[in-house]
Amino acid sequence: MTKAAMIKGSCLCGAIGYELDNLDMPIAHCHCLTCQKAHAAAFASTAGVLREHFRWTHGEERLAKFESSPGKFRYFCSGCGSHLIAERPSQGHVIVRIATLDDDPQARPAEHIWTAHDRPWLSAEAIPSYPQFKPQ
Repeated sequence: MTKAAMIKGSCLCGAIGYELDNLDMPIAHCHCLTCQKAHAAAFASTAGVLREHFRWTHGEERLAKFESSPGKFRYFCSGCGSHLIAERPSQGHVIVRIATLDDDPQARPAEHIWTAHDRPWLSAEAIPSYPQFKPQ
């Protein structure tokens, strides 16, 4: 979908790094129950990247994986726990966790998926927001 020169990403502790040539599929906010549990968040922002456009740059030996549903593997740092990608080995792409990118991919979210799994506390109503901590 988007062309950029070498987009880099990494885990929280920096032990694992990767790079991709571009995002090949739109950014989606996935609200499925497994993403909620895996990321401890209301949704995970993801995008598909063809395997030939993705490569580990360092720390691949630090990767751990978990089969979260039949045939789907989630890869994360064995040190800090950051979820980096998911894959179904039979597919031609990996699913990158957009929040682990270090560079702006020059693309913006295109959709929310699996919203039928939204929790009651996740509301679309307007609530206050702050650029940092709430002022005292």
